[in-house]
Amino acid sequence: MTSKSNKVDALFSNFNCAQTVFSLFAPELGIDKNAALKISSGFGGGMTCAETCGAITGSYMVIGMKHGHSTSNPDEKANTKLRIQKFNEKFIAKHGSLICKKLLGSDISTVEGLSFAHEKNMLKLKCPNFIKSACEILESDL
Repeated sequence: MTSKSNKVDALFSNFNCAQTVFSLFAPELGIDKNAALKISSGFGGGMTCAETCGAITGSYMVIGMKHGHSTSNPDEKANTKLRIQKFNEKFIAKHGSLICKKLLGSDISTVEGLSFAHEKNMLKLKCPNFIKSACEILESDL
């Protein structure tokens, strides 16, 4: 496990997937940890609609801060896009999807789906693995 992966369990017990990923990388990106937690707070639970997993959106924030473009330079845009695609490929190869409800096997944006996920302890059993994988991919590629 990577150094960031070792910190996931403690952090995830208080924050969502996106917050966990983004805040773990915040110091090396020059971002205050509390600011990172606030910025990423709305991206958990697949943006509260069980779509793109928070571990993924948090990772996109890390990639954007590290390699994103702030000009209209087509080479910079292409580099950002390539890094996102490479991240996606590696995550999908390991977990089969980028979508929260597919990863969990439950649509946590619904009362029934969230109830089922809590009943089966899915968020505590599955989500930390997705976050750890995201961190490992980011650490190997940054």
